[in-house]
Formats: sequence, structure tokens, C-alpha cells
Amino acid sequence: MGSFRGHVVPGTLFLAVGLWHIWSAVVRFVMNPKGFQARVWSPVSGFDGRLRYLELYVVAIGSFIDMCIELLYSTHLKFFVNGALNPSHMNDFEHSGMLLMFFIFGVVALLSEKTSLVPLPEGSLCLIAATAFSAEYFLFYFHSTTHKGLEGYYHTLLVILIGLCILSTIAAAFMPTSFPVDLCCGIAITLQGLWFYQTAFTLYGPMMPEGCRLKENMISCHSPEYQVRGELLANFQLFILAFGVLLAVAGSYGFAASRFGHPDLRSLCAAEDELD
Repeated sequence: MGSFRGHVVPGTLFLAVGLWHIWSAVVRFVMNPKGFQARVWSPVSGFDGRLRYLELYVVAIGSFIDMCIELLYSTHLKFFVNGALNPSHMNDFEHSGMLLMFFIFGVVALLSEKTSLVPLPEGSLCLIAATAFSAEYFLFYFHSTTHKGLEGYYHTLLVILIGLCILSTIAAAFMPTSFPVDLCCGIAITLQGLWFYQTAFTLYGPMMPEGCRLKENMISCHSPEYQVRGELLANFQLFILAFGVLLAVAGSYGFAASRFGHPDLRSLCAAEDELD
């Protein structure tokens, strides 16, 4: 069983990173369409370079703080019972393991970019990020907390979005000059963050579907018909979120092209139109 805070905190991290990934990919493409390179993280320009690695610090520090919440606060430091891991907090241990993978990615990427200790190419960093997403995927797919009913359906949709993050990140490692792949990676991360928020507000907040309720840490519906209604509502919510993200991407691309567009961008589009 989850909680409102347990979904909002990671959702905020994924949403912030995903939106920044979309914007930076769009700007890099319109500024240099012929020399575009996909990136697993994007530096922040300006400010005399002081915020260059902001995204990596957000990933490393944010995942570390959330990991501490799951491992130290949620468990109340009761790690063991009768010499074995506390079965009441297995989901907290699993969440901590997932967050540890993103923390490792952030630290390794920082070491790779700022030092000569682990000089890794961009493709290797993409595969490390894909490993972190894979750990998250297996966590939610083989969760010790059995998600059934409406709660299980929301987590099934979450697993699908995580799978998209894995595929797009791996694709970026093997197609480093593909703008669509880099953009899809940002869209998938953004949708994952939004779906964490949607799950929090629907299952643990004020948007609970009619005929369903949260009682004694369990979400139950009065009848199968109400559960089906809730699942259809989840489908509609995901569609609205995806549609909104695509509108935001189109708007950001139009704005970036008009503000930062390179002359090669028009010639590239014209050449593609002639091929069509």
C-alpha cells in the first residue's frame, strides 16, 4: 500500500527532470539540427557555469533524500524483526533500492563529467540510466505489496510508462543523433512523473472514483462495475496527460524555433518536404 506523499515526492523529481529534458532537447535541436546529439542529462547554460550540473545534482540529492525518507523515516528504524528483515516494511526497502539506483546514476554521471575518475561516454551513461529504470520496472512488477483491483490497474499503467523510459533511454545509446528518440525519452519521464501525481490524487487524495474508497490501507470498490468504471477513468486520465504533454512539446518547439532556430532548420525541413 502506498501513500500520497510516497507518490508525490518521486513524481516531482521525475516531472522536473522530464520537463527539463524535453525543453533542452528541443532547444539543442533547433539551434543545431545537423549536429544534434542525444544526451541522458542536459547542462544548464548561463550563470557563469555555476548551474551547469544542476540536473545531476537534483537527481542525486533528490533520490538520496527520498531514499532516506523510505529507509529511515517510513521504517522508524525498525529494520529487523527476530533476526530477519521487517516484513511490515518490505515495500519501503524495495523503494529504497530503486532510489539507490538513481542515486548511483547521478553520482556516476557527476564523477564522469567533473573528474577523470570514471570518464564514460554518453552512451554508457544512457545504459546506466536504463539500468536504474529497469530496477524501478522490476520493483513495481514484482512488488512485495500485492496491488489488486483499481490500485493494481494504476500501477500497471505506471509499469508501462517505466518500460517506455527504458526503451527510449537504451535507444538513445544506440541512436545518439536521433532527435525523436531523445524527445521520446523526455516525454516518457514527464508522463511517469505526472502519473505518480495522478495516482496520488486519485487513490490517496480527493479524486477517488465514485463507488470506491480507501479504508484500512486498502482500496476497494463496491462492485466490479465500479472498478471497471475506475479503470476506464484511469485510461481517460492517461490520455489527457499524454495529450497535454504533446501539446506542450509542440508549443515549446514552436517557441524555441522562432526564438533560437538555426537557418539550417528551415533548409532541413524543406529538404524533407521535397523527399515526401
